Amino acid sequence: MFRPLMLIPPLLFAGLAALFWIGLETKDEGLPSVFIGRPAPAVLELALPGIPQLTPELLQSGGVKIVNFWASWCPPCRAEHPTLKALAAEGITVYGVNMMDREADAQEFLAEAGNPFAAIAFDPKGLMRIDWGVTAPPETFILGADGTVLFKFIGPLVGSDYEQRFRPELEKALTGG
Repeated sequence: MFRPLMLIPPLLFAGLAALFWIGLETKDEGLPSVFIGRPAPAVLELALPGIPQLTPELLQSGGVKIVNFWASWCPPCRAEHPTLKALAAEGITVYGVNMMDREADAQEFLAEAGNPFAAIAFDPKGLMRIDWGVTAPPETFILGADGTVLFKFIGPLVGSDYEQRFRPELEKALTGG
């Protein structure tokens, strides 16, 4: 004997399958940053010894620049480090914010892997991440010549995600587009 209640499980399954399929087909643009189009938030005026200190004046002067939040204990930060070095070698100004790290560990990492950063803010307690809306390293911001936030990238600057999402935004910023 057929009961209408027997249709509920297959209909629920079909509905969930349709939702999952739509979700997979929808292009993820990520979470938009509330800082886009606004001046970059403040930076802590702490530095790693022997490395130039990142200051608000540096963020507000010069051409297009990148601000990268990183830590020596962060495997994705280590994975993206060659990309940051390549960007610096291209002549793009790369600033760093070392967050929630020990001074000695950060300096040891930079000594071993090389330092792509023109200046670094040292934030051992992670206070800047709140003002910048950073959830976890690595996260990277593209800033315009006047210090306006143009783009926020969450995750490591590697692979196709870097090529398809970050690099076009950087090129757009560099060409004024």
